[in-house]
Parts: sequence; C-alpha cells; structure tokens
Amino acid sequence: MSRFVLLKMLLAPLLRLFFRPRVEGAEGVPATGPVILAGNHLTFIDSIILPLISKRQVLFLGKDEYVTGRSLKGRVMAWFFTAVGMIPVDRDGGQGGVAALMTGRRVLEEGRVFGIYPEGTRSPDGRLYRGRTGIARLTLMTGAPVVPFAMIGTDRVQPGGKGLPRLGRGRQITVRFGAPLDFSRYEGMDRDRYVLRAVTDEVMAEVMRLSGQEYVDMYATKVKAA
Repeated sequence: MSRFVLLKMLLAPLLRLFFRPRVEGAEGVPATGPVILAGNHLTFIDSIILPLISKRQVLFLGKDEYVTGRSLKGRVMAWFFTAVGMIPVDRDGGQGGVAALMTGRRVLEEGRVFGIYPEGTRSPDGRLYRGRTGIARLTLMTGAPVVPFAMIGTDRVQPGGKGLPRLGRGRQITVRFGAPLDFSRYEGMDRDRYVLRAVTDEVMAEVMRLSGQEYVDMYATKVKAA
C-alpha cells in the first residue's frame, strides 16, 4: 500500500465528516494519461483537499522547506507532504522557474496528473489574478489537456492560509472542475510569447467562470510586494 493510499484512507473520511466537500464535474477529468489540473489558490489547504477528492493521485510542486526539517515535527511534515503528492523544489533560486517547469514536464511525460496554480501564489484578497505562462508552456510541450478547476470556500475554512482549519456551519467546500481544454492547435509554438499569453488567459477565463471570482489583470506577487 502506497503512502498516498494510506493517507487518503485516513483523511478522506475526516474531510467528508467535517467539511462535506461538494465535487462537481470530476467526470470530465481523464481517467488515464497526462493531465494538467489548473486552478485558483485561496489558502494553504487547497493542496491537501485537491489530492484527497481526486480519483487519481495529483502531484504538485511545493517549497523544499516543507521537507527539510530535521526535528520530529519536520520529519512528520516531510512524510505527510510527500505522501499527499508534493514534489519539493527550490523555487526561490535563480533556476527555480526552470526546475519547476522541467519537473512538471517529467510528471506529465510519465502519464500522470500534475496540479498547478497559474497565479503562482495564494490570492492576497480572494480575487483571481493574472496567470503565469508556465501553464501554457507545459501543455504545449507535452500535449497534455488542461482541466480547469475552482476551489470555493477554502478561504473561509482557513482564512489567511495559516492555522488549523475552522469547523462549523457555513464552511462547506466546493471543488468544481471544468471541461478539458485542448491546445493542440498551437503545437510547436511553446516559445511564442503571444501564444503563451493567449493560452494562459484562456485557462484563467475558465477558472474565473468556475469560481465566480473577480478578475484582476495583474500578478498577485506584485500586489503582495506593494
């Protein structure tokens, strides 16, 4: 039994008990082959909930600091995050973006599911921000379809992305999937910046439709840095 299966057996019933997650449109996620899941990012637990409600294991990138702790707590965290599907990458280094892109490409070329938040960081205020074009490069390099998704209500369960999730009425979580997006018409154009922006914007438009969020045409990282 893999660590992921064990973790899902333990945590999925608790997720259903406390948060009654509603999953919509999951039948549109291909059952086999490479798939990119691209969605909004409201809070930290998004990356825990998505793998638990998915029928296929979802691999995604995370900060390597989550798995480098040497204390007992650090080792437990490392076990948990790698079991849930996180691939640690040093994204702050000079080659962080390239490493992230190549890791995602490897996952997809293995025929697996890769989860990505095109905004590149958690939303600072609940709105949806401009997507980074790495998502476009991945789909054009690998031919993998993009399935947009929306996390709804996770920011009420864990406001600010910190602390333990809150329990209580009015905190139901919804994960809504859209239809797969095929960008094969742009095959071989993964270095054309206009094509990359067009593909990314199309994905973000679908995420906005699914989530109902207000869209802001600027990068979330710039808002956080202001």
